[in-house]
Amino acid sequence: MTTAMTSTSKAVADPAGGSLRFYGVWALGIIVLIVLPMLFSSGGSLTSFSLIGIAIVFALSYNILLGQTGLLSFGHAVHYGLGGFAACHMMNAVVSHGWPIPLPFIPLFGGLGGLVFAVIIGWVMTKRAGTVFAMISLGIGELVASSSLILRSVFGGEAGITTDRTALPKLLGWSFGPQLQVYYLIAFWLVLSAIAMYALTRTPLGRICNAVRDNPERVQFIGYDPHVVRYIAFCFAGFFAGVAGGLAAINFEIANSAYLGAIQSGLVLFSTFIGGTAYFFGPILGAILVTYLQLGLTSLTTVWQLYFGIIFIGIVMYSPGGIAGLLMMHRPLIRAGTLWTVIPSYLVAIVPTVALACGVILTIETVARFSGGDPINLFGVAFNATSPVTWLTAAVLVAGGFYVARLTWRRIADAWDRAATVARDRGYLA
Repeated sequence: MTTAMTSTSKAVADPAGGSLRFYGVWALGIIVLIVLPMLFSSGGSLTSFSLIGIAIVFALSYNILLGQTGLLSFGHAVHYGLGGFAACHMMNAVVSHGWPIPLPFIPLFGGLGGLVFAVIIGWVMTKRAGTVFAMISLGIGELVASSSLILRSVFGGEAGITTDRTALPKLLGWSFGPQLQVYYLIAFWLVLSAIAMYALTRTPLGRICNAVRDNPERVQFIGYDPHVVRYIAFCFAGFFAGVAGGLAAINFEIANSAYLGAIQSGLVLFSTFIGGTAYFFGPILGAILVTYLQLGLTSLTTVWQLYFGIIFIGIVMYSPGGIAGLLMMHRPLIRAGTLWTVIPSYLVAIVPTVALACGVILTIETVARFSGGDPINLFGVAFNATSPVTWLTAAVLVAGGFYVARLTWRRIADAWDRAATVARDRGYLA
């Protein structure tokens, strides 16, 4: 009797605690968004935070396709770009006609722009999944991107469409001229979009999207049409990508062909996959990392895209679950109290792994700057690209770092196996 009562009380307490943690995470995220500009108030920081917010919405919209429904798209930037153009045209129309529509409502029209295009082309595109869908999305993306340079009345040609966000009606006295006000506008739409997309994953539609991703034949057997499910998911993804494009148009006050190009589609693919598609917060982590790398690397090196490629290859080979997958792997060990047995192996592996990374960076920069003889500054240490010492140092760091790192990685694997075995025995690891 006592045992039964105790089990019942635990069953009631666990959902309550889970709900408290769930709402606590969302509340903490909102508080962070509010406090960030108070801690980092410079113009560069606000611009970076705004770009990260836009990238997060864009990556979460892409994960509706890739992570939730299993659709690999190489042209998701089409919805992003069309949302940006729709937002610019709408802002100009509000100013010219004097409509009483304030700026915070403009991203909604950007979302409608992405949604309309998804509704038009989505039915044909989602008839098939896999490679067929990927190739069609690539073709559609390149078609729209090239058409943006031809249809000048709609896309403005190479110059794009410009607008003025401060010319729209004010809301609560905000003109949205200062970057701080634009940041809070982006943060508001980030929270709203993230909540909506997370809620979508918890609905029956979200669950059936997962089923279509895993086994479309069985979904068809139980009475659902996988084509319809993919089409609806495609439309939702197009809408939220359009919202992100509308936010970008507000932030930059311009929309051009770069919004529609393959680079933009590649960046959102990198963000989503590097962050991890299996967990909702994965694309958020990926968007933050990729945006910061893009902002930081573009000012340091001319071959920044090569680093993105190397990181992407490394994630695909050694951590298909992305950063989120790596983090969630440690959850059973934390619950079992065995993580502390793995940490010393991590600390030992840091040094050779960093040395290997420095060797790879030095090799890339030496090759990239050899013809021009430009100096290399690697973490405060100056190198000459034409000097044999630089080549020798790079070779030693790569070869020596890789050899020692391999030994330390094996030690991590052994420590991990022991910790996982204990966690499994305690019932925390399947």
